[in-house]
Amino acid sequence: MVADPRLIDIAELATLYLRHIPGTDVALVNGLMHIILKNNWHDQGFINERCEDFEEFADSLAKYIPEYVAEVTGVPEEQLHEAAELLANNSPMAVLWAMGITQHTTGVMNVFSLANLQMLLGNMGVRGGGANPLRGQNNVQGACDVGALVNVFPGYQKVVDPSSREKFNKAWQLEMKGWKKDNGITPLFGEIPGLTVTEMTNTAKDGDVRALYILGENPVMSDPDSNHVRECFEACEFVVLQEIFPSETSKYADVLLPGVSFAEKDGTFTNTERRIQLVNKVISPKGEARADWEITAEIAQRIISLEGRRFVGPQADWDYKSPSEIMDEIAELTPIYGGVSHKRIKSGEQIHWPVLDAEHPGTPILHVGNFSRGKGKFHVCEHVPAEELPDDEFPFFLTTGRVLYHWHGAEMTRRVKGLMEMYPETLVEVSPEDAGRLGIIEKGQVRVVSRRGEMIAKATVTNRVSEGVIFGNFHFPGEQNVNNLTILALDPIAKIPEYKVCAVRIEPYKK
Repeated sequence: MVADPRLIDIAELATLYLRHIPGTDVALVNGLMHIILKNNWHDQGFINERCEDFEEFADSLAKYIPEYVAEVTGVPEEQLHEAAELLANNSPMAVLWAMGITQHTTGVMNVFSLANLQMLLGNMGVRGGGANPLRGQNNVQGACDVGALVNVFPGYQKVVDPSSREKFNKAWQLEMKGWKKDNGITPLFGEIPGLTVTEMTNTAKDGDVRALYILGENPVMSDPDSNHVRECFEACEFVVLQEIFPSETSKYADVLLPGVSFAEKDGTFTNTERRIQLVNKVISPKGEARADWEITAEIAQRIISLEGRRFVGPQADWDYKSPSEIMDEIAELTPIYGGVSHKRIKSGEQIHWPVLDAEHPGTPILHVGNFSRGKGKFHVCEHVPAEELPDDEFPFFLTTGRVLYHWHGAEMTRRVKGLMEMYPETLVEVSPEDAGRLGIIEKGQVRVVSRRGEMIAKATVTNRVSEGVIFGNFHFPGEQNVNNLTILALDPIAKIPEYKVCAVRIEPYKK
């Protein structure tokens, strides 16, 4: 079963396809759960044994009757009933999602609602079940595991937890001349989490963040409201970019550091099922390009060499010889990676974290028997409209994403001749009904305008989008980039931007 505002290719394989209005995910899932509860299709035994806060959650679903949900989501009532019955009668069933669920001002609530659904049906802790986020890039899971989030240390150890801060302050001790605490050690970490990528960019414009170090990211292409992003980078005092190709962001960099591709370095990727996999170098870097960990280590060594500073933790000199040594340090400080080593993976073991020690076999399925937090918590999630909805001036929903032939800012894929032959420029998807009404023709140029900027591109007339919805991508720079239009509205908890909904108008365009 596929639920998506856009008719994506996998929908052709679906038993049932639900096309809902962008930004109505919580209403849709709540509506399905209302029907499941009304028909007594839920797993009460699992709920009694494994979950908490069920009664308040169940009460909150009372208003999500099929008539109301059909009105909010645009999904016909008969399809809601069919979907609920499919979910109830095919157990276990996995729920999988990608950026279409999270890139909303209600992204956290969207995820909570899907977790609610899986607990309601008893689909957690079993093979073929679970709530499964399909990460946006190939090692997002691994990066998050080892601390690339603003509110946690490696292994999701919370910054606000005093014992976690003490642990990492002790492991990564720093001495600074003229500034010592009672024990002679300067704490590296306070209790306040850091800023997200979008927040750092915004703060750079105000001067509160004076320097940005960007590794393998192209925010000028991929962040929302590109005009605003460019203003922020123009204002930022010092920008370092570590990349494999010159990008749109490199135009704003004061220093360029040449990194290498995945094929030019050793290391690991961790995928969405938490499987930790080795990546082996197959070609040698050219010129001055070096692996990211080597560049980072040398920068740290140069900082250490500044007068009056020295690290006194286990890796005081940052003199790593290989990624294997770095993994050993990760294992020492990160319980969920406690038994992970390159040696084990090279021996052929299939390791999924948590891996608690060198003898632990790993955990292919999470939450077997009980949840990591103890009881699974039902969350009350209410439908909240997107930050910006269509009106008389901007009557269309804009939703954004990627196309098959390109990837993200397309700094790699736009360098591939065959891919450029298949998809050489941005195409804005428009429904046949809207195209006919507005006089838009296939491959004709269109101008799309939001309250933040405009996009000039060619149209493709397709039933992939419904009437009142258009779709664009951010694979091409300049006037073709859909992020000229997107809104800088954030989820209040995760701080992820609302790429999937904003209001625009579209019209034929002639230069």
